[in-house]
Amino acid sequence: MASTDKIALLELIRKIGLEDGDVDFLKEGLRVLTQAVMEAEVSSLIGAERYERSEKRSNSRNGHRDREWDTRVGTIDLQIPKLRKGSYFPSMLEPRRKAEKALLSVVQEAYVHGVSTRKVDELVESMGIQGLSKSEVSRICKELDDVVQDFKNRPLEGMYPYLWIDATFPKVREGGRVQSMAFVIAIGVRDTGEREVLGFDIGTSEDGSFWLTFIRSLVARGLRGVQLAISDAHEGLRSAIGSALTGATWQRCRVHTMRNILSQVPRASQAMVSSIVRTIFAQPTQEAAKQQLSVVVEQLQEKFPKAMNVLERAEEDVLAYMAFAKEHWKQICSTNPLERLNRELRRRFDVVGIFPNRESVVRLGGAILQEQSDEWVVARRYFSRESMAKLTGNDEQQLLAPTSVLHK
Repeated sequence: MASTDKIALLELIRKIGLEDGDVDFLKEGLRVLTQAVMEAEVSSLIGAERYERSEKRSNSRNGHRDREWDTRVGTIDLQIPKLRKGSYFPSMLEPRRKAEKALLSVVQEAYVHGVSTRKVDELVESMGIQGLSKSEVSRICKELDDVVQDFKNRPLEGMYPYLWIDATFPKVREGGRVQSMAFVIAIGVRDTGEREVLGFDIGTSEDGSFWLTFIRSLVARGLRGVQLAISDAHEGLRSAIGSALTGATWQRCRVHTMRNILSQVPRASQAMVSSIVRTIFAQPTQEAAKQQLSVVVEQLQEKFPKAMNVLERAEEDVLAYMAFAKEHWKQICSTNPLERLNRELRRRFDVVGIFPNRESVVRLGGAILQEQSDEWVVARRYFSRESMAKLTGNDEQQLLAPTSVLHK
């Protein structure tokens, strides 16, 4: 241990002796000791102490980076030494989060099976992965798969009034060819206001049977109490929601609906049409919004008939959210709450490029979703208890929990 670290420990002991109760001795002692161990490891790694001139020196320090370390005595702020060449990570810390482990395992698996892209080859080299064997990769993958499958198949407890469903499309090698597959995700909000990742799966396409099987699997695991299901206008998904979630209202994603409308409008007029259509969603009540929709259709019908046809047909479904608690409108009118998750999934999927099989997609995607769900558990509620209570009133309050407005 370096002399400076000895001094730090002695100073800590002296302080505790003189000012008992001012400092959490165990927590601070662990921090100082861990810092000393890191400095000792770095000295051994580069072949010299700090500021020491030595012929054995092979590298030099380059400042520190801050990192929080969660321990049984609390969160400790560490300063991890950086090197001018290469990198250093303390031996006592977990070097990778679960999602990073999953990413590494998928990269390894792709590399071993010979289906990696140039980007993956470069990543493998930068990670210093050498001497890979199929048996070792299989062992690593199985460890992660067991954890992800436990999360994927866990029982769902409680009521989930709100449900969002969406998909992203990784490239997967199967049957000797590469194809885009649908990695589907469902998140929900409990009746107490907390968000949770409810389920995920992968299939060859977004057809109705796949969506129906996925939603029924959620119900089989305990999903209940769904009052509003939010998704895009995929016909198979819409039909599956109507079949598997009896009594639930379907909300057509407002963002996707706006895109559908504007796709029927010349580019030069899109900003103007968008501004006019948005006046519908600015209304204070559902009834006022429907009246404004009629006004907008009448105003733009002659010039943009196809766009107004899309708007008219979407009326009931795109305004369904307005029958629920007004405090929730911003979040329940679209699939935007899923967009951040989708972006993170796509970012990690892009690193892999082409997945060697479906299992590797589930492993990486599941690890990312599990970490996100864990973060939501300890975060503040998505909706307040008071606002969620408006959805769980008695029979006389069913106006807040309308029956299905799905149309076959």
